[in-house]
Amino acid sequence: MTTTVTSRTLQRVIEGLATSDGAGVKLRRTLGQGQGTRLDPFLMLDEFSSENPGDYIAGFPAHPHRGFETVTYMLDGHMRHEDHLGNVGELMNGGVQWMTAGRGIVHSEMPQQEEGRMRGFQLWINLPAKEKMKPAGYRDIPAADIPVVTLPNGGRVKVIAGTLELDGKSVPGPIQGLSTEPVYFDVELPAGAVFSHPVDAGHNVFLYTFEGSVKIGPADAPRPLKTRSAGILSPGEQVEVTADAGGARFLLLAGKPLREPVAQYGPFVMNTVEEIEQAMSDFQSGKFTQAAS
Repeated sequence: MTTTVTSRTLQRVIEGLATSDGAGVKLRRTLGQGQGTRLDPFLMLDEFSSENPGDYIAGFPAHPHRGFETVTYMLDGHMRHEDHLGNVGELMNGGVQWMTAGRGIVHSEMPQQEEGRMRGFQLWINLPAKEKMKPAGYRDIPAADIPVVTLPNGGRVKVIAGTLELDGKSVPGPIQGLSTEPVYFDVELPAGAVFSHPVDAGHNVFLYTFEGSVKIGPADAPRPLKTRSAGILSPGEQVEVTADAGGARFLLLAGKPLREPVAQYGPFVMNTVEEIEQAMSDFQSGKFTQAAS
């Protein structure tokens, strides 16, 4: 008896929207443009990419977060993280910073360069209600600690979170054991190459192309996804992506949906309006950082 594996298809495209955040850092936002552009448990995805210091030099001065996780992945450049808990991290080429805001953290992310290219991503991942008020945490993951796997077709995969399954072997990334079970791959393919990988049928999945373009889905019914766009995928048991001419590079992100109400006000993400009001009150009164210390 043959078991048919269902390939996910491209269900929706969210084109990147030029905007700014922090003290004026220019970026491109896909997920998180509005309430209708979230994908449980993912809240937001920003790409920042510029060789003009004026687009990034002001950085992200001290600001608060509560109720979710931020994942910053740096492709090129140097940024320093500092928070009120005393954590200091140097985010360099190829490195990742995984911060759990939990019940509260105040941090800054400031460029440590005055010229050259700064390029990378920030992803926001929601926390379940039972974890929103847990102590804040921070992890600095240098590039040397992130596995890079060469594919038979000449492509490569950086395994940041989750586990890559290839030729009967499992390659785990440094981030494991979280309640949302995130998968975070950086996949690079030569022209015409195919990347196929199993995904949990119950997880939500999306791709973000940042170099080149791809086609998503089985060979008999692929759909195109152009550069700097997020593609929300349909239910299924595997992802199949084909690079167009010139090759492509994209993020593959998957996670277990929480299926809980989301209330958001800027840097606070909770389940109710009352919890948002409490977060604002706690921050303004100084209890915010006291609770997290």
